[in-house]
Amino acid sequence: MQLEVRPDPAEVGRARRWARSRLAGSGIEADEPLAETLILLVSELVTNAVVHTGCPAVLRLSLPGGTEGPATVRLEVADTSGRAPVPRCADGEETGGRGLALVDGLADRWGWSPEGAGKRIWCELDRCTRPQDPAAAYGSGATASATSTASAASAYEGLAFEAV
Repeated sequence: MQLEVRPDPAEVGRARRWARSRLAGSGIEADEPLAETLILLVSELVTNAVVHTGCPAVLRLSLPGGTEGPATVRLEVADTSGRAPVPRCADGEETGGRGLALVDGLADRWGWSPEGAGKRIWCELDRCTRPQDPAAAYGSGATASATSTASAASAYEGLAFEAV
């Protein structure tokens, strides 16, 4: 699945809505932590493409087809800019510059590669096998989610983020 993205900041919201609509048939529930993380990653990568390149881009999304077993969700943003992505160390007062740090912290894997005159930035999220017992799923998910939320919070403590 793919979406053509114009070099306009309003496209970031359209990309999030498009990604949410693709979750419906994939077996990933909209309120599942994986879905929320995926939407955040879409925001970050599309924002980077729109803001830093000024070029059109293509958002590609590969979702699992069912609810059972391990699966990997892959998100790619390809643009026509030859500029390599550069992670930044943003100061506490800056409102930008943390996107790739978020991608690095949230994705299981990420990277980029040249593609024609441009590049492709990608990230992957692994979806674990669902436990059969709903109580066990809630317990283990809440612990894992709280742990990763606490880790992310401590990594970005005191930093302000701007919603796009």
